[in-house]
Amino acid sequence: MTVIDLGTRVPLRLSTATAAFSVGIAGYLGVNLSPYMITSVQAALSIDVLTASWIVTASLFLTALAGLVIAPLCAGAHRRTVARAGLIVATIGFGSAALLPAVMVPGLLAGGIGAGGAIAAAGAAMAAFRNPERVAGVSGLVKGALVTIVIAVIPLIGLTPIAVFGALALFSLAGLLFSAWLPAAPVRDPHAGAAVAEAMPIDVPPTGAVRVGPGPSRAVTLAGFGLLIVFTLWAVSEDSLWAMAGVMGADQVGLTPEGLGIALSGATAGALVAAVLLMIVGDKLGRAVPLVTLLLMGGVLKIVEGFTTDPTAFIVVFIAWNTIYAVAFMYFFATSAALDSGGRWSAPLLSVYLVGSALTPVIGAALISAIGYQNFAITLGIASFVLAIPTGAIALLTTRLERTHTAHMEEITA
Repeated sequence: MTVIDLGTRVPLRLSTATAAFSVGIAGYLGVNLSPYMITSVQAALSIDVLTASWIVTASLFLTALAGLVIAPLCAGAHRRTVARAGLIVATIGFGSAALLPAVMVPGLLAGGIGAGGAIAAAGAAMAAFRNPERVAGVSGLVKGALVTIVIAVIPLIGLTPIAVFGALALFSLAGLLFSAWLPAAPVRDPHAGAAVAEAMPIDVPPTGAVRVGPGPSRAVTLAGFGLLIVFTLWAVSEDSLWAMAGVMGADQVGLTPEGLGIALSGATAGALVAAVLLMIVGDKLGRAVPLVTLLLMGGVLKIVEGFTTDPTAFIVVFIAWNTIYAVAFMYFFATSAALDSGGRWSAPLLSVYLVGSALTPVIGAALISAIGYQNFAITLGIASFVLAIPTGAIALLTTRLERTHTAHMEEITA
């Protein structure tokens, strides 16, 4: 009887990498542009910053919710269908918000829903590749380069709906064009696509069951759910600072809109360096020690940011913090991808992250109003310190499980 190994991973190739990265960027770009989205909505609809934050929060929350609901389908044969449907909805929704002020709010909500399908499909597809750390590094490099350019260029055009939401629509359309190359699940050849079932001979026993290898152990399942919970809480502590960077910088150190553009683009540029380092290091340092170290360093930098009084220092610290954040993010993603090659945990990972980050514009504004900028920064820093403990435990467990599985497979094939 032929045994199909659903744990088979494929090499990173130009076609499949382009598809996975472009679909992922299209789904996740709204998070990076959230400060611009808030400003654009506020100006276009003549509303206050809190109301504008609620609208952007609703769009991001729908992205997270849609991604969570659709994630199970993305770990199976419907991955490409989900990606295409989501990107079509995102293109239409964000395009409408960019061109028609009367439907801006429903357009943003629809765009958020479509983006959820895109990030779930892309997240699941990322788990199909070999060497999760290096793949996460390459993904971070590509994403960082494109987002850096977008964040730097949009303020030059103007924070108008056509510039901000038009960019989201264009990236969604680009992802749709490349979605045909998205690696399916399970695959032996990344170019086999959804036809792998027809191309691979399968012997079905009299019982009608097909052996697909052992299912996930209880330890893997617990580690997976634990990772999703920790990642959600970490998202709140990290993206609260990102979402409030413009307001905090303007009020605390007199940061100008141009200075905010430098801070945001410089922060994403710093992520490029982080991605290159991760590509070089790979899994040589494991995951537990790097993740714990990164979370502790990030917490310190967030606290320092709250006590900065100089605009230049504010920008420098912000860039340093986001560089640390970017490396940690990639390690989190590599950990989820290593747990299951079908994308069971990497598919919902970005969605649960968005559950946390979708609330950050409102949470950040509320915290700043209640306790001030310095206490706001201290609170975020303490959150990083506390979350470092369960994060390290989960990362250590996943590394051990992965090494045990590798040793077991070597014994079988010996």
